[in-house]
Amino acid sequence: MSTAAARPAPPDTPRLTPRLLLRPYQPPDAPAFFQLLHTDQARLRPSFPARVATTPTLAAASRLLTQFHHDWHLGRLYVLGIWHGQSGEYLGDISLKPNWAAPITLEIGYYLATAAEGQGYAREALAAAVAFGSEELRAERLLIRCLADNPRSSAVAEAVGFEPLPPRPRPWLRRVLGGTPHVLYYILRRDTAAPAP
Repeated sequence: MSTAAARPAPPDTPRLTPRLLLRPYQPPDAPAFFQLLHTDQARLRPSFPARVATTPTLAAASRLLTQFHHDWHLGRLYVLGIWHGQSGEYLGDISLKPNWAAPITLEIGYYLATAAEGQGYAREALAAAVAFGSEELRAERLLIRCLADNPRSSAVAEAVGFEPLPPRPRPWLRRVLGGTPHVLYYILRRDTAAPAP
């Protein structure tokens, strides 16, 4: 990423949806962040190998949250934790990784705790992330990468208006994930309105 082309850091104020609160992590969030990754590591590792590998302990998870704070202000990565608006329960997170070269592109990744799946929370969080990326970061393209054997993730992307891109070989994924993972990419262009959460 070219930091010279990055935009000034957007406000880190909470973002509200009908049922959710999305905000950058704070130091007291480390135990909940670590616990979710630790509990669901087998399920999350195929799609988020780096996230799982870098959080083997609570101390490592705390360091990663500090890194997220720095990345936000440097324009390298925008990570938002997802909480239930009423109960305050930690549900998962959603991140936007920018490429500031024209056209400005954001790759979005998201995961939820097992118990939070199937209730529309990911769709609601993704719609909020799309608005953040389009309106505040001025992205022209938004991308999502889903493993083909994760139909829930693909369904979330499609529900918010993302369309599949033609498959093409990506050898680096073989190095990162091992084997020959079948990966689907989805795109939402900036002129495509996402449904309201």
